[in-house]
Amino acid sequence: AQQPENNVVRVSFQALAAVMGGCQSLHTNGKDEAWALPSEEAALQALRTQQIIAHETGVTDTVDPLGGSYFVETMTNELERAAYDYFRRIDDVGGVIPALETGFLQREIADASYIYQKEDDTRERITVGVNEYNTGAGTEIPLLRVDREGEKKQIDSLNNVRRTRDNREVAQRLKALEQAARASENTMPHLVEAAKAYATLGEMMDVFR
Repeated sequence: AQQPENNVVRVSFQALAAVMGGCQSLHTNGKDEAWALPSEEAALQALRTQQIIAHETGVTDTVDPLGGSYFVETMTNELERAAYDYFRRIDDVGGVIPALETGFLQREIADASYIYQKEDDTRERITVGVNEYNTGAGTEIPLLRVDREGEKKQIDSLNNVRRTRDNREVAQRLKALEQAARASENTMPHLVEAAKAYATLGEMMDVFR
């Protein structure tokens, strides 16, 4: 990895910007999430980032610390216009479902990824520790390793649930969920009922597929 500790600094500024922008909820990534699920150390560090912002910076002492900033309002307006323009592009291809079915959204994501990587490769976009201020030495960081014994226990537990639950009721709940989805109804009550019958998350998601 190329200076993964830099991710701690990046996430700190990203989180602070989100708070100053009035976010309603906040998630801070662990420094190792680009490679694997976060380790306990990285997850705790990410949590401490939020807590330091909340209790040590004073940013929460006022509801809107950037209120009245011409620069922030201008950027907000520009972002809103760009978002609405993009929504119109999606509407032009028939909406989200056709955009997925025709590969429009997938191409947009791939194109954006290509542009980002190209800017990084040409140093048009500076990424500290990657294409600038790079020491040339990789850094090994401990990654989370899933305990195979724990995985086996979870599989055994899941198989036991499937053996002991009322599979007829599960089938009925999943059928009701499918009917609600096809009718464009609110599926949440049906998801709750399916969960109460011990339908698995995978089984419920298969209904939507």
